Amino acid sequence: MDGMGLRNVSSHCSISEMDDYDLSRLLDKPRLNIERQRSFDERSLSELSIGFARGGLDNFDITCSPGGRSGFDTPASSARNSFEPHPMVADAWEALRRSLVHFRGQPVGTIAAYDHASEEVLNYDQVFVRDFVPSALAFLMNGEPDIVKNFLLKTLHLQGWEKRIDRFKLGEGAMPASFKVLHDPIRKTDTLIADFGESAIGRVAPVDSGFWWIILLRAYTKSTGDLSLAETPDCQKGMRLILALCLSEGFDTFPTLLCADGCSMIDRRMGVYGYPIEIQALFFMALRCALAMLKPDTEGKEFIERIVKRLHAMSFHMRSYFWLDFQQLNDIYRYKTEEYSHTAVNKFNVIPDSIPEWVFDFMPTRGGYFIGNVSPARMDFRWFALGNCVAILSSLATPEQSMAIMDLIESRWEELVGEMPLKICYPAIESHEWRIVTGCDPKNTRWSYHNGGSWPVLLWLLTAACIKTGRPQIARRAIELAESRLLKDSWPEYYDGKLGRFIGKQARKYQTWSIAGYLVAKMLLEDPSHLGMISLEEDKQMKPVLKRCSSWTC
Repeated sequence: MDGMGLRNVSSHCSISEMDDYDLSRLLDKPRLNIERQRSFDERSLSELSIGFARGGLDNFDITCSPGGRSGFDTPASSARNSFEPHPMVADAWEALRRSLVHFRGQPVGTIAAYDHASEEVLNYDQVFVRDFVPSALAFLMNGEPDIVKNFLLKTLHLQGWEKRIDRFKLGEGAMPASFKVLHDPIRKTDTLIADFGESAIGRVAPVDSGFWWIILLRAYTKSTGDLSLAETPDCQKGMRLILALCLSEGFDTFPTLLCADGCSMIDRRMGVYGYPIEIQALFFMALRCALAMLKPDTEGKEFIERIVKRLHAMSFHMRSYFWLDFQQLNDIYRYKTEEYSHTAVNKFNVIPDSIPEWVFDFMPTRGGYFIGNVSPARMDFRWFALGNCVAILSSLATPEQSMAIMDLIESRWEELVGEMPLKICYPAIESHEWRIVTGCDPKNTRWSYHNGGSWPVLLWLLTAACIKTGRPQIARRAIELAESRLLKDSWPEYYDGKLGRFIGKQARKYQTWSIAGYLVAKMLLEDPSHLGMISLEEDKQMKPVLKRCSSWTC
């Protein structure tokens, strides 16, 4: 198997022979060979807010099984519950390794795409923070953590640079969107060039890079059991700088994070300014990951206390106001407007006539999801895949809400999955609204790119969410769809059309995160214990007491 890029894999039984009930039981089965105290991940936020006397990361749960497997209270199942790899797996590993970028002889990341047929390189030859995450997870799951450690340290170094766009200085904690390694064969030197948004299309700084960095640092620590990296003064400072940017108090009355358009994976104008679900879910997850890794010393203790308060406020706000199901939709439909004082039911003065027609047909009687955005007099009812999947993995969604999201995906399979997983958002913006919202962006035409395009990279997030909710059959079905096309189509960046039938009109081939996303999805299904790298259990103390959990009247 080493020739195909896989390690620690043997075949005992096929995952297709295991029924879904057995796989869901596997996730609930405790490890028998490890005795441990409850981890920071498992301790309630109320406990953490009481005292921070213990030093270091002693209570950060790094239960690891042999071979670098990550702990999630599941057995190290690689050797017992494996399956013969699909022929695509070998090609995927070969393509992933071809995308590696080296700095002074050490691998530090993977380029965004290896498409030599493309006329314009643009910035696809750079290492993007968000793009590297699935590559990093693939290497971690395959027992190759060094590249991930190198990447974390290199981006941490770049964070320390002074960052200016024109004459304006960015916040000290901002992480780069991407970086490039310039090789000088004559002088035999390597130079790093970072982009913090000053070269990006639209000149928007990435809000999500810092969050992904924290999430990946925890994934590395959980996978390897190496506490030393997260405990270094540089990593501790790096986390605090990121947190200082987003935990600052100001005029905003919401605990969610106010953001510009184009600051996340949806990196072009798409009407997601304000409080986009993707950023809120990543923010929530990064806060919980940081809480597990920050040292409770003089500086860390203050941040831990601020994180605990913010998490409580965010969980209540998001679960109450961003959540939409059939009952909630009916409540909004009957709202009164122009209500004043703290007793108002329609707290954000949403006009019922602003509800788009499509949502009434889209909403099943069973199921629900976190809508795209909530701000004064504005609700974006669109479905966004990344935000909802991360909400499940971070336990921003309650167990009931997580199951409802899965119910929605099953009920609206044609709309959200179609022939190529997975719709980045649904539905597409069209006609006059498209002109206004996107600024007539020719790349974001309807059912293309970020405007309702289908992105194979999202397969890993869907698979992780499916495993966490005990619904692996959904992931298996989606992976089979991807396997029918991805390799034959040379691993495109995205697909176009209502069902995702066509290779994207400007999609790069050999897009690295399409390749890595497939590998991570396959390895998660093969060994569900990997889920521990990228999933957090629900904190029962953080669950808000709601009189009517599906209503804004709580």
